[in-house]
This record gives sequence, C-alpha cells and structure tokens, in this order.
Amino acid sequence: MKSWRQSQILDVVDQEAVTSQEELRVRLSARGIQATQATISRDLKELGLVKRAGDGAYVRPGVERSSPATDEQLRRAVATLVRNFERVGNLVVVRTDPGQAQGVAVLVDRAQLPEVVGTIAGDDTILLIGRGEDASRALETRWNGLVKG
Repeated sequence: MKSWRQSQILDVVDQEAVTSQEELRVRLSARGIQATQATISRDLKELGLVKRAGDGAYVRPGVERSSPATDEQLRRAVATLVRNFERVGNLVVVRTDPGQAQGVAVLVDRAQLPEVVGTIAGDDTILLIGRGEDASRALETRWNGLVKG
C-alpha cells in the first residue's frame, strides 16, 4: 500500500503543480487513496521531494521542468526532424531522420506535454503513448501545424 501511495504521489506531482500537503491529500483522495497529513509528510520526506523556488510546487530534485526554451527546442526539432507521424488510437508513431528519434524523444519528455504519458525511441522512430484518444488527437493537431508549416 505504501509503495502504491508513493508511486501515485510521484505521478501527481509529475503531472500537476501541487503546492501544499492538503492539495496533495485531495488529489490522492480523488484517486481512491486515503492518507493523513502526517503520512503524506513522511512520504514526501522519504521520496525526497522538494519545493520549487518559483511557485512552491513539489518536484523531484534534479528533474528538469518544462520551460519556454525547451518548448522552443521541441518546436524546432519537430519542424525540422520529423518526417511524418500517424496516430493509432492513443498511440502516435513518429518517423524522424535517421539517428534523430532519441533526441526528439528526450525533448518531448523534457517538455512534459500533458497529452503524452511516455515515449519509446529507436533510431528513426518514436512511439508516443497518449493519455487517451482525445489527448492523442490534440497532439496530432498540434504537430500537424508544426510539421506541415
């Protein structure tokens, strides 16, 4: 139970800006996890989560957060390195120039796109796993504008 709760805490703080233990308790409760403030406090300490300077949100130490510079790098990479992509349900298969898939996937990961759960990259292919068909459709629309200009 503890490891599941802690994995859910990490999932919540990776996806949202959570600034208080009470806010985190409410988010966990919405996921069916009941925990006291004291338990959450211990979990935060054990997980090594820290508060970000800018907005006070909990984050993993050393995790790069999305920034305008990262977003711009991703925009340029998609516009210049992506040759085509195809959405199949909640998955998006992206084709890049040879040897470029991993670099583009790293930028996708750093940008922390809300539509994307994760990426898997090879030499010239990336598999983007979407948070559902609607999220994948939104990602497809956004990338269509970047790739096709």
